[in-house]
Amino acid sequence: MSVSFITFSCNVSRASFPDPVTKISTSTNGNQTAVLAGGCFWGMEAVFEHLKGVSDVVSGFSGGNAETANYQRVSSGQTEHAEAVKITYDPSQISYEQILKIYFSVAHDPTQLNRQGPDSGTQYRSAIFYANDEQKQAAQAYIDQLNKTDTFGKPIVTQLVPLNDFYAAEEYHQNFIDRNPNYPYVVVHDLPKLVQLQKQFPNLYRQDSGS
Repeated sequence: MSVSFITFSCNVSRASFPDPVTKISTSTNGNQTAVLAGGCFWGMEAVFEHLKGVSDVVSGFSGGNAETANYQRVSSGQTEHAEAVKITYDPSQISYEQILKIYFSVAHDPTQLNRQGPDSGTQYRSAIFYANDEQKQAAQAYIDQLNKTDTFGKPIVTQLVPLNDFYAAEEYHQNFIDRNPNYPYVVVHDLPKLVQLQKQFPNLYRQDSGS
C-alpha cells in the first residue's frame, strides 16, 4: 500500500445513509460468510473486526487462482485478484444487509474505479464476491437503491462476482492495524474509518476487535 497522505473521502451524508430495502432469509442456522473487496485489506479487516456478531475476519485475495495468491504477485496488478476480506458472522446478531451498509458507508468509497484513495490498480477494486443467489440479489438491490437515490452523487462501480475461492494473505497482514496502530498509512487512511464506524453504528460497534 502506498503511504501518501491523501485522506479517505466520500461525499455522503452518513447520518442519512439509507438502510437496504431488500432482506435475505435468516432461516439458515450457524455462521455465514461474506467476501468483500474495497481497497487495502488492512482497513477493511479492522472495520469488520469491530462489529458485534462478527467472529472472524481474514485478509486475503479473491478473483484469481491459487498460483498468484500472494501479496507480491497481487501487488503487481498483473493478476485477477483483488485484496479482499472474508467475514464470518452470526446472522442472528448482524445481518448481511447491515454488513453491506457498513461496507458502502464506512469501509470504502464504492465510486472509485480500480483504486481506493492513494492505491491504484485492479487489485484495489470494489467488489462483492457473492456466495449464493441471495447474497447476489441483496447486493444488487442495494446498489440499485443507492444509485437511484443518488446517495454518492455519482455511480457505484462495485462489481458483483461469484465467489470461487478465497486465499488468506500472509500472516503479517492479519490483524495489521492492531499490531501496527502507528503505521503512517493506518493513521491517515484507516483509523478515521473506525472513528466513523463507532459514530455511525454505536449499537454494532465493539471496542475490542476480537483478534
